[in-house]
Amino acid sequence: MAAEIVNPRSDSTIDSATDRGIERTSAADTGADEPFDPAFALHRGGKMAVQSTVPIRDKDDLSLAYTPGVAKVCSAIADNPELVHDYTWKSQVVAVVTDGTAVLGLGDIGPEASLPVMEGKAILFKQFGGVDAVPIALATTDADEIVDTVVRLAPSFGGVNLEDISAPRCFEIERKLQERLDIPVFHDDQHGTAVVTLAALRNAAKLSGRTLGDLRGVISGAGAAGVAIAKFLLEAGIGDIAVADRKGIVSRDRDDLTEVKRELAELTNRAGLSGSLEQALAGADVFIGVSGGTVPEAAVASMAPGAYVFAMANPNPEVHPEVAHKYAAVVATGRSDFPNQINNVLAFPGIFAGALQVRASRITEGMKIAAANALADVVGDELAADYVIPSPFDERVAPAVTAAVAAAARAEGVARR
Repeated sequence: MAAEIVNPRSDSTIDSATDRGIERTSAADTGADEPFDPAFALHRGGKMAVQSTVPIRDKDDLSLAYTPGVAKVCSAIADNPELVHDYTWKSQVVAVVTDGTAVLGLGDIGPEASLPVMEGKAILFKQFGGVDAVPIALATTDADEIVDTVVRLAPSFGGVNLEDISAPRCFEIERKLQERLDIPVFHDDQHGTAVVTLAALRNAAKLSGRTLGDLRGVISGAGAAGVAIAKFLLEAGIGDIAVADRKGIVSRDRDDLTEVKRELAELTNRAGLSGSLEQALAGADVFIGVSGGTVPEAAVASMAPGAYVFAMANPNPEVHPEVAHKYAAVVATGRSDFPNQINNVLAFPGIFAGALQVRASRITEGMKIAAANALADVVGDELAADYVIPSPFDERVAPAVTAAVAAAARAEGVARR
């Protein structure tokens, strides 16, 4: 490929902001004269740059990298479009696409304000999966306009990672893009979260001598992550799972459900529960929180003995770990300062690396399950209540997920090399 997206401040050049002589953020940075904030210092000028991977030292290099040499490559690709994968960066780069409507815990903050997050996502792709990624923030929230725009941009990319697009539009956008493109399309807020959750839950069950089929779970939150986790755990074989939104359990007897939630009601809640989240938790084996809010301690206490609590809201888990540990055998959160962090960075870099490695046309359920199994297996004999999922900095993670996803793509017939 001709260029590489890099973090402009590599490990060898990133110093503390104090070392770089930055003592205060300015009014232009924050809207007020505030004390030094290292987050602003780190983000100044952005977190990414484009760097050439070939030298241009003299006219001979220039004639090869650009005209006239580049014309030969262009003509060859025009005659045989498949050569684009060999002679450009296409098969090694992902578009990170957002409309800024569901950014982290900030909500609908718009495309410009989403860019720091999208840059961050891009450098995580590179750091943890060796995959180049380009942030693309779109100034539209219309689903069809987003789809049309991404389709038009697709010749430049080997895959599309949808990011921080609000539900229920995210489901429609992903489905339509998958129908129109022959490259992997992956909404990380849905599927990355689901993959890491399944990996952790598999190991939690293994720790106590159970299988997924033995478990009844409850999910708090029927947005992108909650819907995807529910469907994925059912695909993986969980015994039963119910999903609760702000109005209670998503069930067939409700007449206020969106199309997405009506479909969810048909798939989940085999026990036929109705009522509140707290009622659903009585006797449940698993709690998965992807909604925010607070679950009363009494509801956690009503869960089955040896339960698992995955309270993943950030920065405030639905159940604080100190409370959860009173009643649960395994506790996980979305935070890095507690054990068992459910972090999407464990999944998406390796998933895309594996898909791009074999030039997959799409990411299948089998590829996602393979990723979850590989991630769970990294823990191996070190399995313990406070270690059911590896750290994002475990160097075994990305290679294991990459290899598993590539193998699954070949097995499922979506690999093209």
